[in-house]
Amino acid sequence: MSSVLAYAPEPTPSCSGNGFCEFVYDQTKISWLAESSYWVLVKPLTIVMIIILAFLIRAIIHRAIDRLIRHTVSDNETGGSLLRPLRRRLPGSLTAPWERRNQRARALGSVLRSIASAVVFSISAMLVLGEIGVNLGPLLASAGIAGLAIGFGAQNLVKDFIAGLFMLLEDQYGIGDVVDIGETVGTVEAVGLRITTIRDGAGVVWYVRNGEIVRVGNKSQGWAVVNIDVPVGFVAVDQATAVLREAAAAAAEDPAFVDDFIDPPTVLGVEQLTVEGAVLRTTVKTSTEAQWRVGRELRRRLTEALEKAGIAAQITASRMFIRPPADTGAGPDTGQAGPT
Repeated sequence: MSSVLAYAPEPTPSCSGNGFCEFVYDQTKISWLAESSYWVLVKPLTIVMIIILAFLIRAIIHRAIDRLIRHTVSDNETGGSLLRPLRRRLPGSLTAPWERRNQRARALGSVLRSIASAVVFSISAMLVLGEIGVNLGPLLASAGIAGLAIGFGAQNLVKDFIAGLFMLLEDQYGIGDVVDIGETVGTVEAVGLRITTIRDGAGVVWYVRNGEIVRVGNKSQGWAVVNIDVPVGFVAVDQATAVLREAAAAAAEDPAFVDDFIDPPTVLGVEQLTVEGAVLRTTVKTSTEAQWRVGRELRRRLTEALEKAGIAAQITASRMFIRPPADTGAGPDTGQAGPT
């Protein structure tokens, strides 16, 4: 009797019409393995396949974005096969928009890759939870309520992200631009969705939240105008104007600076009158990256021209300084004559 019980066949598993369960039992004749095959084999394999597909889809999307960015940058750099010879003959100030579009394309590509990764991994996480048996309905409802609460509590963070996204889309400024945001003026070193990093003239690094930037003055887009005011005192204005006009024209014809001038310099005339005499204004339209060196060079040349023409000496001679009376050590004047 004991031998019969020892060699009794294992009971048939309750597969409930599960074909995979029946297949495992037919192959292994192990009841517990067949009954648990769905959780031991099917579920883990499904979860692994979801994760593999998520990484594969993410890699495909990233590759497509990278190819699109490279194609855009390549077109901007070459200008196309028909426009490439024309673009090579353009001055640097007119080819700057291509470089700005390249920076903008790379920044948008980074943002798109981050968004794609977040979307793909979020969907894969929900699919994995569904395979485990988690009811996604209440979970999604709770996530919606939590997201609403977090949105109200982190309004500044959402505001920064939205402002940063529109800043990138509208190309308000980019890395390397000199900007004035009200509180500081400096060069943009990094641009993110939440923070913009600016280094001012003193070397101080400013981290500015995008949502707090109300206005931006960009000094590195398109072209710039340099205004130089030179005091000439009470000398002949026509003579000083002629000297300044000749010096400005010579600077515009200098081979070292000829490519920096978009329009020839213009001496507008008397800009204002002060207690020290007239102030003449000279203006010139130049490229954005050359506005500072052009301004310094023009100031130097205009100063030297006034000095060589003798006008600087006339300005000094025409000034009158009122000095206080010298103290002789005598007592106060009473208006009465002393003894003779």
